[in-house]
Amino acid sequence: MESSSLEPDGVRPGFIYGTAWKKDRTKGLVKEALGAGFRAVDTAAQPRHYQEDLVGEGLREAYAAGIVKREDLHIQTKYTSPAGQDLHNMPYQPTDPLETQIRTSVASSLKNLRPNEDSEVGSYIDCLLLHSPLQTIQQTLQVWQILEAYVPDKIRYLGISNVSLPILQVIQREAKVKPSVVQNRFYPATKYDAPLRAFCCEHGIKYQSFWTLTGNPKLLSSDPVSILGKAVGLSNSIALYALVMDLGIVVLNGTTSAQHMGEDLAGIKVTREWAKEHVDLWGRITDEFGSLIEP
Repeated sequence: MESSSLEPDGVRPGFIYGTAWKKDRTKGLVKEALGAGFRAVDTAAQPRHYQEDLVGEGLREAYAAGIVKREDLHIQTKYTSPAGQDLHNMPYQPTDPLETQIRTSVASSLKNLRPNEDSEVGSYIDCLLLHSPLQTIQQTLQVWQILEAYVPDKIRYLGISNVSLPILQVIQREAKVKPSVVQNRFYPATKYDAPLRAFCCEHGIKYQSFWTLTGNPKLLSSDPVSILGKAVGLSNSIALYALVMDLGIVVLNGTTSAQHMGEDLAGIKVTREWAKEHVDLWGRITDEFGSLIEP
């Protein structure tokens, strides 16, 4: 089994707050998430599903209120190609050349997520993800090469979402700046990305999951999840999160409930302590859980 991500890393919990589909509530929810203890935020330059400007407003209000400092956060956003955009509401013109699209999108993200209201000086993005591969591998590599020019000054790391193993292998082989993050659906249709996750582990790429709850109703009611939930006294949702994190996965959590924000973060810490005190039972639970998602 991979080293447990339940072990404290001294940086931040294994959750990223997901801001998709929050619409006008985005700013308030970002502030609530940071107040609850989230220290990583995911967004995208894709107005169709994200309000990146409101994410930035929530972040700046949190800084001003002393809730958190910019240097204590991991902020990631995405470049989304025209295929994933609402063509009537996007951060660049769909007829622009590819390089212009990318540079305009990155510029809009740096402006939206700037730490200071009155200046973009010092604005940076911890990780920028290519939201999905483009139509050809040549175009995908072209986008990657353009993004590489921003590293490390304006963008610290690069990643990709909605990617298959063959495409990831090509990027890993050809890129000067290697991918640091993969963000994919974690669900049965992809057999939980087992070979891809193994590749990520081998190359030091952090795997992030989304649809962790909604895509896995059978896992949510499975024996290892139910046993862990009852043993620790937590909901099956938190138990599933804990078991997924134990695989070395960082989980996107987009709850809109302030109560759940606090409960989810606290529940992972409680499970970590419980696991240290019940090593044998924890091992049996994680082994059984692993057998459900590994081929």
